[in-house]
Amino acid sequence: MSRFLKKQYESLEPYTPGEQPKVDNLIKLNTNENPYGPSPRVLKAINQAQVSKLMLYPDPEAAELVSAIAEYYGLDRDQVMVGNGSDEVLAFSFMAFQNEESKFYFPEISYGFYKVYADIFQTRANPVPLTEDLRVNPEDYKNLDGTIIIANPNAPTGIALELEEIEGILESNRSNLVIIDEAYIDFGAKSCVPFLQKYDNLLIVQTFSKSRSLAGSRVGFALGSKALIEDLNRIKFSFNPYNLNRLSILAAKEAVRDDAYFQETRKKIINTRRSFTEKLEALGFTVLPSSANFVFAKSGQLSGKEYFTGLRKKNIIVRHFEKEPISDFVRITIGRDEDMEALLEATRELLERKAK
Repeated sequence: MSRFLKKQYESLEPYTPGEQPKVDNLIKLNTNENPYGPSPRVLKAINQAQVSKLMLYPDPEAAELVSAIAEYYGLDRDQVMVGNGSDEVLAFSFMAFQNEESKFYFPEISYGFYKVYADIFQTRANPVPLTEDLRVNPEDYKNLDGTIIIANPNAPTGIALELEEIEGILESNRSNLVIIDEAYIDFGAKSCVPFLQKYDNLLIVQTFSKSRSLAGSRVGFALGSKALIEDLNRIKFSFNPYNLNRLSILAAKEAVRDDAYFQETRKKIINTRRSFTEKLEALGFTVLPSSANFVFAKSGQLSGKEYFTGLRKKNIIVRHFEKEPISDFVRITIGRDEDMEALLEATRELLERKAK
């Protein structure tokens, strides 16, 4: 590091994104990308005429996209804020609502950026352990004295809380901001959007990367009270007013409006997840109950690292985390049926070799 780096960042451990290898014929199941492409409406909208306008700045308010999101969720436009991926929305949340005196509570095993942002923005991080079966215990988040963030469904486990459990957290923390990160909500869990009219301490963060097949466009958004959204926009317009490019705004708007395609592809993923889980369990794996577009699984015969390494040698990449107590698990993105069948066949071969 250089001699100019601020002291507070010398010990910072950056977030490690999923690997993006450039390998031919790779079955890539490590970063929870949607195996089905963007909506045909997206592909039609991003045409040469739109590309020719790239010399112009985008609409800093992304008004058409904000209106489309608000209409989809039955909210007012001033209850929606958009960002360059949900990561930027989360960063703006820390900038707006956290400081050195603040306390911040989040699951100890969850999305890695929560701890990174706590370090960057110098808030007092309070990671909360999961239960022995790797669940978020809602009782651990009641009557706290700081901001709370929970990914629902959680990552990397895929396990979701019920709405009544989240409402209990909201009700018992009326004086605290509660952020629910719903990156994977569309694959089996229930959104907290209905609570927005009742709880002004609720901020929901979602993304177009997963269920809308737009990971490469980097579009995320927040839903909340008018006051919370005003606060976030105050930060956005003080930091990066042109945070979404023209094509991303256009793509996201068309993705929201093509609900038929959205429903079709998410249901495909849910059905594939169900079938794949049953087959993996039949091979002796423990698979946590997932409401996401991935499963978290471990073998009784292979360590997590062995399984990850063995699959990689067969040109299949999944995600493995070294830390305890999840080092024996791997996270497997749900791809197309043929991708999952290839992974199952590779798994059978690895188990047979281990048994010899």
